[in-house]
Amino acid sequence: MSQSHFDLAGKTAFVTGGSRGLGRSFAVALARAGADVAVSSRTEGSLKDVLREIEATGRRGIGVELDVTDEVSIRSAVESVESRFGRIDILVNNAGCNVRKPAAEVTWADWNKVIDTNLRGGFFVAQAVAAGMIARRSGRIINIGSVTSVAGYAGMGPYGASRGGVRQLTMSLAADWGPHGITVNCLAPGWFKTSQNAVMYEDAAWVAELSARIPLRRPGQLNDLDGPLIFLASDASAYITGQLLLVDGGISVNDIRAVPRRE
Repeated sequence: MSQSHFDLAGKTAFVTGGSRGLGRSFAVALARAGADVAVSSRTEGSLKDVLREIEATGRRGIGVELDVTDEVSIRSAVESVESRFGRIDILVNNAGCNVRKPAAEVTWADWNKVIDTNLRGGFFVAQAVAAGMIARRSGRIINIGSVTSVAGYAGMGPYGASRGGVRQLTMSLAADWGPHGITVNCLAPGWFKTSQNAVMYEDAAWVAELSARIPLRRPGQLNDLDGPLIFLASDASAYITGQLLLVDGGISVNDIRAVPRRE
């Protein structure tokens, strides 16, 4: 296999939830691999920094406002990206949220917020983008899951349900859209430090205990996801669809019940 199989030059990508954390890292990695990249956030002004990083690679970057819990917003954002780039070759369905609470304390509103964002929103973004991919008979959709797609953690009921749903949704969409030349896969990170969970990583004892449960003995670093992301976005994965790719240092093969809790 030549290096050209991983080259994204001439491709356009759309990363939802791209203003910070994993989404921002995904957007920059795609640009470094040669793609022009659109990124979204609920507030377009929050995308200035990531757009500077994308453009520093020599690729084009555009920002759009998107609320994945609003159907009109989804269709408007996708239409905006397509009108400015001409098409979307790669979708990274990354926008998400979490509510950490003991199950007995989760409210109706908490549940709806997480499921509507992570699962319903992801489906309808994929649906909107897939229309153009189906017409061109080509496309890559990468849904962002989590180690919670395959493992249960206390205090993460709605989140785990949403990420498990993303895994199942990935398989269904792969079956639906495979005949149209579209691959749909799920990239599932393990424990990575992001703005959502940064406070947990301030506890050195907690990090040490977590690391002891990971076979590679450390939490993930953002660049650990670059290679798997580009693989799924590129021609290198042309015959792979409906799959879950865990990037978790091996924690999913260990006794996950022993992962430390931090209230």
